[in-house]
Amino acid sequence: MDFELRSVFCCLPKMERGVVKVLGGDPKGNNFLYTNERSVIIRNVQNPAIADIYSQHAHPAIVAKYSPSGFYIASGDSSGKVRIWDTTQKDHILKYNYQVFSGRIKDIAWTEDSKRLAVVGEGRSSFGSVFLWDSGSSVGQINGHSKVINSVDFKQNRPYRMATAGDDFTSVLFEGPPFKFCLSHTDHNKFVNCVRFSPDGSLYATAGVDGKIFLYEGTSGSKVGSLADDKAHSGGVNAICWNSDGTHMLSVSADKTAKVWDIATRKAVTTFTMGQDLLDHQMGCLWQGQDLITVSLSGYINFLDQNNPSKPRLIVKGHSKSIQCLTVHKTKDMNKIFTGSHEGGINQWDAKTGVCESFDGKGHTNLVSSIGVEDSVGDLVSCSMDDTVRFTNINSKRHSAGDVVKLNSQPRCSALGSGGHVIVLLVDKIVLLKDRKYGIGIEETEYEPQAVSVHPGGVTVAIGGSDANVHLYSIEGNSLRDNQQVLPVKGPVTDLQFSPNGNFLLVGDANKVLTVFSVADGYKVENNYYGHHAKVVAVAWAPNSQYFASSGMDTIVTVWTLGNNENRLKMQDCHPLHHITALTWIDDNTLVTTSGDACVKQWDIIHGSPGIICGSVVRYTERYDA
Repeated sequence: MDFELRSVFCCLPKMERGVVKVLGGDPKGNNFLYTNERSVIIRNVQNPAIADIYSQHAHPAIVAKYSPSGFYIASGDSSGKVRIWDTTQKDHILKYNYQVFSGRIKDIAWTEDSKRLAVVGEGRSSFGSVFLWDSGSSVGQINGHSKVINSVDFKQNRPYRMATAGDDFTSVLFEGPPFKFCLSHTDHNKFVNCVRFSPDGSLYATAGVDGKIFLYEGTSGSKVGSLADDKAHSGGVNAICWNSDGTHMLSVSADKTAKVWDIATRKAVTTFTMGQDLLDHQMGCLWQGQDLITVSLSGYINFLDQNNPSKPRLIVKGHSKSIQCLTVHKTKDMNKIFTGSHEGGINQWDAKTGVCESFDGKGHTNLVSSIGVEDSVGDLVSCSMDDTVRFTNINSKRHSAGDVVKLNSQPRCSALGSGGHVIVLLVDKIVLLKDRKYGIGIEETEYEPQAVSVHPGGVTVAIGGSDANVHLYSIEGNSLRDNQQVLPVKGPVTDLQFSPNGNFLLVGDANKVLTVFSVADGYKVENNYYGHHAKVVAVAWAPNSQYFASSGMDTIVTVWTLGNNENRLKMQDCHPLHHITALTWIDDNTLVTTSGDACVKQWDIIHGSPGIICGSVVRYTERYDA
């Protein structure tokens, strides 16, 4: 067996209220950059479904910027480290690694020759540094600020200038190299969030929380004026970006709007109203070629249409926090992947195109622990740590207050049976729901239920416990009956699943062992499968019931062949630095995985060659032009 990465459905930027999200742009205009936790995401502008992920930061990455040459990316994290890495190779080889200061990096800028870097942020001993990219040697001092520096930019032609903006209501201009203080401005009366030079270097602009945008001469730093007569936005301006010829500027604000400005007249020529909700605050922007891109507080990436300001031409959706569960629903037209996340969000993905659609309405407010599709009625059944089970129609994709069953305590997980049955595991009891109403479950168990699966026949229920046993039950109408049959395994059960043909029961445990029971032989042990180096997290059968997959805290996904412990495939680095939280099969050759990186990945499993194959992810079926 072998494997190949088919597609990556990437996470959204990680957003914080009041914190600007800096976007980076490819000098060729093909890609854009953002960060989420320890990952740097590279996405194609024309087709955002094409993406790549760099995941080598030890601390949360905050900002990433392309070098003007396009050959390297510099990314900075919350610890003050900058990593400079290659963009031309798929392995993204690290070129240089610098500890710039101790604290959060907030912005990075390159000079036009790709030889110098400026880094600013929340350093303890200093708020910024400017140095040579290949040696780390200082080429000046960043001073003139008394508080955190939020933004930095270089004039992209000679004579070089560098500008900074900070929380002390001040913007500072430096001349060099070596760069030294030239002058400062205190025109803003609140924090200054962003500073950017025009492409030709004739002007630079500053934007602040006071809602104002000021323009200055690019070489001397003398004040030219401001956009609009008073305030450019009614709320704080979070970010600005020039177009390629410097005649227009894009600005985004906490007033939930984005605006395009004519620099010659200093008037707004287009205003985009992005919504009325708190999550519609616009936190970052990028003008990449003909594409105007903004990021909302929700994490949604908006591609604006100047010909239709009332509605973005494209909204890229997804998850910004850890994905906890997933399921697949197959139709004649498409295969749909449903995912539930740590913050309670549920999304639907087109398995072919990667297009993501979110569910409308007020849904779960806490971690979604399990989801499944009830085919007979077309409902997505989800249970969450907000103590609810929700039934949401997958066609309307709209949560309704009337489609909720309230539980007495937090559920661990749930499983669907036939005929409208849902089994929900609580801390010390088992709940049976029949047509969204309470049936007769098990009021108190002598063990802690951990995982549940319903036999395809719809009668037998297997529940794994922390007592290292699998307990069997039967569904009888609206009641759940204890079969008084216990199947011992090697450790506390972490996940289990009946095979699609109903002949086998697969159990994963905390002692790193997979046990397969033969249902037809009275649940006799078919085999024990060993190979994980840490506890098993999730298991899933292929549709043909001949192969099964497992994931563990060792971050490895293993594909096994039933009855042959030696013929297995170990997939390393599927989601670097994260263990796989859930997995499932679309067909016998396609495996889907999710993880704490908030990404969904599809894998081609190539059956054939026997023996153990152990490998890392090195092949991509679709690449972007770096």
